[in-house]
Amino acid sequence: MTIQTINDSIQTQKEQLLQHSLYQKVQTLEDLHGFLETHVYAVWDFMSLLKALQSKLTCTTTPWFATPNSEMRYLINEIVLAEESDLTLDGKRQSHFEMYINAMQSCGANTQEIEKFIANVFSLQNIFVAIKQSHLHPNVKAFLDFTFRTIEEGKSHKIAAAFTFGREDLIPAMFTEILRNFEKHFPETDLRQLIYYFERHIELDADEHGPMAMQMITELCGDDAVKWQEVTETSILALEKRVGLWDAIEEKIMMNVTMA
Repeated sequence: MTIQTINDSIQTQKEQLLQHSLYQKVQTLEDLHGFLETHVYAVWDFMSLLKALQSKLTCTTTPWFATPNSEMRYLINEIVLAEESDLTLDGKRQSHFEMYINAMQSCGANTQEIEKFIANVFSLQNIFVAIKQSHLHPNVKAFLDFTFRTIEEGKSHKIAAAFTFGREDLIPAMFTEILRNFEKHFPETDLRQLIYYFERHIELDADEHGPMAMQMITELCGDDAVKWQEVTETSILALEKRVGLWDAIEEKIMMNVTMA
């Protein structure tokens, strides 16, 4: 099995994601806020997938020992460097999650719910209890639960699959166009940080992180047919959860429209 085989296997789910009716529903600032306030959970849990991979594929404890695959060490550390401490629009260092939170605040979206959720995770020290106790949409809970169940299972190739194939690759380009359209119609709203965030993702994913992640999958699976099959199954499930997340956001937007 190869990377191309996996891409062929997940084509149906990718098309569901790319052709989702949500994109046509984001028409007002309230709609945009509704999108951001739910999508932020995917931005946050992505960092946990990344750090789980770093923990598995590099040495993050003391005493230090060199892990077997130096190429893998390089790949994951390069991705961590950018995702955890990238340059912001004004030249400071932040994680992409912090950049997203700041971008939400600059355009008037509510960040209190995600901040309260993370505080609860920290307080409980149990992500699964925090998810269960939250008032999040069932699809958002299922999305987060899948991520952390995959991490808890501890199989590097499956975590890498959720990280690599379970995330959108063409979505940032779509939303950059939506945001540019918003800039024209809502010039008083500051979308610069949000546009920068999505453009940065396009730049990094296409030129650096995408190819690195694909190489990581190839290295992790090698000639093991079982691992390749598990990567395929995990990728399909991850994309299905992402489609469910999109359904939840669309439902939230339509509910707001109905109540208006």
